[in-house]
Amino acid sequence: MKRGLILFAHGARAASWAVPFERLRDQTRERVTGAVVELAFLELMTPSLPDTIDAMRAQGIDDITVVPVFLGKGGHLLRDLPALCDEVRAAHPALTLNVAGAIGEDPGVQRAMTDYCVNSLGG
Repeated sequence: MKRGLILFAHGARAASWAVPFERLRDQTRERVTGAVVELAFLELMTPSLPDTIDAMRAQGIDDITVVPVFLGKGGHLLRDLPALCDEVRAAHPALTLNVAGAIGEDPGVQRAMTDYCVNSLGG
């Protein structure tokens, strides 16, 4: 079984906004073996989530996990992402599609962000 991992970010008009997400994708690729790792966007940037999943399916990937690279679970993750997943599942009924929680809600990520905030005080 071929597996895929998609880091799913919001998107923005400024191309520079994507740089940290591209770095996260690249660092994830370095650590993951046996899965294709891609980055997809909700809006304003490409590729979209459905386009990324279509491309993975064309490679024979039949098990995909989507990781929302969002700090919290707001309207995009409560409404938009489930609607996109329904669309994808209808187009690819044999696909196993898993969706992780928002990255910012993970306790380890919260600890890392807290460390960053505390260390920002310096000294």
